[in-house]
Amino acid sequence: QLEAQKPFELSQAPLLRASVLRLSEQRHILLVTVHHIVSDGWSSGILTREVGALYAAFAQGLPSPLAPLELQYADYAAWQRGWLRDEALSKQVSWWRGQLAGAPHALELPTDRPRPPVQTANGGTLPIELGSQLTAELRALCLREGVTPFMALLSAFQVLLARYSGQDDIVVGSPIANRQRSEIEGIVGFFVNTLALRARLTGEMTFRELLAQVKETTLGAYTHQDVPFEKLVDELKPERDLSRSPLFQVMFALQNTGRSAGPQDGEEKSPLEPMQVDSGTAKFDLSLLCGDFGDDIGGLL
Repeated sequence: QLEAQKPFELSQAPLLRASVLRLSEQRHILLVTVHHIVSDGWSSGILTREVGALYAAFAQGLPSPLAPLELQYADYAAWQRGWLRDEALSKQVSWWRGQLAGAPHALELPTDRPRPPVQTANGGTLPIELGSQLTAELRALCLREGVTPFMALLSAFQVLLARYSGQDDIVVGSPIANRQRSEIEGIVGFFVNTLALRARLTGEMTFRELLAQVKETTLGAYTHQDVPFEKLVDELKPERDLSRSPLFQVMFALQNTGRSAGPQDGEEKSPLEPMQVDSGTAKFDLSLLCGDFGDDIGGLL
């Protein structure tokens, strides 16, 4: 049986909670719940890495090995507020306005039951694995066409969505780290932004032509990634529907983080091991969340 210590708050506001489950004298599970308003996927990697470094040091009675931060998230927020306004904001929003003009209100995927009038967060996950051979063929295609694996997989996903929905105008959301300066790469905070990536397909279009279109769209979106998604929704004022998320209902992500490598020569094995948790929830109608692990690509649907 698990012996749970009383959960404790690490801040006055309930933005972070932690609990320890004791499995044995030498094995415990640390449950950390962090509000998305103060963290993102990149931050989770920072938190895991720094907790591991602190644990190893403190276990030996050593001081913290972490260097003090030169900047805090508040510094980034102040910079963003001072820069992203007036002409700079207008220029970015104008690009998105042109990019998403006339985009469909919804992606009508076939379902086995009626859509509820108010969207719920109920969901589940299925594993996805491309395998080493298909991944190698994908990389060869990317090399020939001058695109990234993200662009190629997004293109294929949009073709699949077009076939299932019968629509030729597809908008897919994708998260971007939005850490364009090296000074903020080590800061925990909510930097991530969401991009709405649109593809328009025709019956005569080849996949090579679609790749070129997706490449152009993606690079343009990266150049104009600074507009927060909620600000973009506020500016574009799309048709709102309680049963759907605005601008897009399908998400695609490809993280280039790599699998956790084992200890190198002379290194000790880390005392920390991540655990996969199925929350039983889903943020969108459909999310394809992949990781690029070098020899293969896989993830969750």
